[in-house]
Amino acid sequence: MGTDEHGYSFFISAHQWNPSLHDGNARKSHVRPMQKLVIGCGYLGGRVARLWRAAGDGVAALTRSAENARSFAAEGIEPIVGDIARPETLASLPDADAVLYAVPPDRAADAAPRDLPLKGLANVLDRLAGRAARLVFVSSVSVYGQHAGEWVAEDSPTEPVRENGRLCLAAERLVRERFADRDGGGAIVLRLAGIYGPGRLLRRVEEIRSAAPIAGDAEGWLNLVHVDDAAAAVVAAEARAPAGSTWLVCDDRPVRRREYYAQLAALLGAPPPEFAGEPSSRTGGLNKRCSNRRLRAELGVALRYPTIAEGLAHAIADDQR
Repeated sequence: MGTDEHGYSFFISAHQWNPSLHDGNARKSHVRPMQKLVIGCGYLGGRVARLWRAAGDGVAALTRSAENARSFAAEGIEPIVGDIARPETLASLPDADAVLYAVPPDRAADAAPRDLPLKGLANVLDRLAGRAARLVFVSSVSVYGQHAGEWVAEDSPTEPVRENGRLCLAAERLVRERFADRDGGGAIVLRLAGIYGPGRLLRRVEEIRSAAPIAGDAEGWLNLVHVDDAAAAVVAAEARAPAGSTWLVCDDRPVRRREYYAQLAALLGAPPPEFAGEPSSRTGGLNKRCSNRRLRAELGVALRYPTIAEGLAHAIADDQR
């Protein structure tokens, strides 16, 4: 998912939130389009914005990039100037019926002081206080510290052992503290598995084609979700999830790293991969299996790419086109 947002301002007319719009029956009969706001309109957020636009909603997106702003405007998405690290630039954020915050706090963990991502989130929450009804916050399965192949679900213990997991968990707590239930609105947390899809496989493809041994444990578990399914989960959560709820977003079947790379190699017509055998610093301790049972059963999300068998083939075919 991307977080590169810089650019110019475009004024957006804001709408006050009507709590009745979050009642199922009232929502179906409302006249005006809902106003949606995307913070982090990149790989995942951009797809969500387009789904909302296709449904007839008005969508605004925060950006720091003039190029992104022009692209947003061309798609009917209203660009707004702003940088989450500079609260004085957030004055133009509009009132919104629903907000997607898809700037992962772990993305900057290695390159910035620990509290910088949390400060950016706090700046946005301060600005939205009393001006947004519903917030969908994208977190990560890195909040789970399990590492022995255990199955985890929404109610599993969250005891992250790595910095990115601790940042995500701290961000979740901040969101819940600042964005309490508001007459059916409130915050919803989505803990996403590793996102893949078109444009996100280049480094893996290079590894396979180089035929160099792949670092890490070949039998370690991977939890993944195709970006289109992740976007559908966001839309479903905004529409139907109860305030204060948490959802684990992954596909139907965790896979061993060996299987993942073998399928990727087969699709590329490359030799089966070899592994170095020792866990690397990047993969060590990330060995759990995530369940999407509640996402499917309670939120009604039907995955288009339930396993990597469907998802990898689509992503590679799309990239080759």
